[in-house]
Amino acid sequence: MSLINTQVKPFKATAYHNGKFIDLSEESLKGKWSVFVFYPADFTFVCPTELEDLADNYAEFQKLGVEVYGISTDSHFAHKAWHDTSDAIKKVNYPLIGDPTGLLSRNFQVMIEEEGMALRGTFVINPEGFIKVMEVHDNGIGRDASELLRKLKAAQYVASHPGEVCPAKWSEGAATLTPSLDLVGKI
Repeated sequence: MSLINTQVKPFKATAYHNGKFIDLSEESLKGKWSVFVFYPADFTFVCPTELEDLADNYAEFQKLGVEVYGISTDSHFAHKAWHDTSDAIKKVNYPLIGDPTGLLSRNFQVMIEEEGMALRGTFVINPEGFIKVMEVHDNGIGRDASELLRKLKAAQYVASHPGEVCPAKWSEGAATLTPSLDLVGKI
């Protein structure tokens, strides 16, 4: 069963954010757009490149009213230690959620049970707590924050323009489509 258009399940977690430990739950997501970025583990290879890319684009996410959350099955203590020792992770100003029990990873169907780590899963969550975008892939393939921003903008556009849809390669300001019988077979 797909998680698209399902509500985020209840959770409680601790994150490392701006030098502090903060408590989060599904209620923390309400009222704003959120992006969950699951990654396998701290102190690894592809993960810091992705988190740094998100950090380099974080201001753009913030302009869109979006909070980004990095999530792995490490503890929030490990996130702090990684933040303190990695030049790439020192750039991260968004919360890094610890998921040592794997509850969030299981709720989002990205847990690799035999490894105790998450797949690379990306989820865009609307202000009502519903998952609108999901992408999950092999851990050897890093993600691109600019492509995530494009998908996020499309999700926000569709949410604020009922009856319109965004075609392939849509970018902000480009033409959209209004599905109707008149369009069938003409695209």
